[in-house]
Amino acid sequence: MPKKYEIPLFLANLLTQETYDTWLRRKAQAHVKRDRKRGNSEATGKIYSTAIHSAVIESQGKDAYTGEILNWKLISQYDNKSSKKGGRSYRHKFALLPTVDHVGDGMGAPDFKICSWRTNDSKNDLSLNEFTDLCKKVLRRQGYSIVDIEKKNRRIK
Repeated sequence: MPKKYEIPLFLANLLTQETYDTWLRRKAQAHVKRDRKRGNSEATGKIYSTAIHSAVIESQGKDAYTGEILNWKLISQYDNKSSKKGGRSYRHKFALLPTVDHVGDGMGAPDFKICSWRTNDSKNDLSLNEFTDLCKKVLRRQGYSIVDIEKKNRRIK
């Protein structure tokens, strides 16, 4: 009998079903807890698990914002003690750790994207438009032209 949240095929050689189930449950619980604190009494583990699982499938293993291939083998590998000891260099190893970005404010139906820990940390509570605007400002400040970047990307494709 197939599982309700069967591991996507692109993850089958990287994770066990058990690892995926544990990760999915933990992510759903964390977001439910946060959204209930914000006043969303409709948030449930089942609804959030389904939404996160759908986001994983949609991601095809890549960061929704950067297109980078995520390192799914990092799931459940982060260790707080090692992080305290290793600091920034330890956390840097987890830059491509898949995580769940809460697209909306958590008050309506769940809307999630899968992205790297680095992207989620950078995006924080910004909307996609705000995040994109910030990225453009950073690039301009570093001397890049957005038009040049877009032309280069078209040539690469």
